Amino acid sequence: MQEMGDATTGWAREAEAEFFRTLNALVEPAVRAGSASPGLLPTGMVVLETTGAKSGLPRRVPLLATVLEGYLFVGTARGARSQWLRNLRAEQRVRYWLAGREHRGTAFVFAEGAPRPAALMLPPLARAVAEGLLPAATACGWQFAVIAPNAPVVVGTQE
Repeated sequence: MQEMGDATTGWAREAEAEFFRTLNALVEPAVRAGSASPGLLPTGMVVLETTGAKSGLPRRVPLLATVLEGYLFVGTARGARSQWLRNLRAEQRVRYWLAGREHRGTAFVFAEGAPRPAALMLPPLARAVAEGLLPAATACGWQFAVIAPNAPVVVGTQE
């Protein structure tokens, strides 16, 4: 009986991954061109490019994001299953497309069990929001990252 459960779980995970690959391939070009970007409203779609943790290759994914004080907040309810977040843990430097323009930045990952990012590098409001979101996100199994535009990579963390 356990083998059947494992097979079903494996199939479901692969089906979910294939669904998101297909959806992302359809949505990414429009989002990179600026469709549905944050503008009058601070929340909209962006494309985030990470470096594959294992492959070292660029990986792009369209995400819902909120811009606050020029910093980009992106998150996922998929928690540890989110490949783009695993990639950010391995390499903080990213590219992203916002309103049809390419930007570069540094990601700070906020997740349960992860070292606490150097949130002091964020402006006061962005820092307060990130630190305020962390307990609720952790309780729900969510994870998020804050992208600092054109920021240097920060190796240390705060306690």
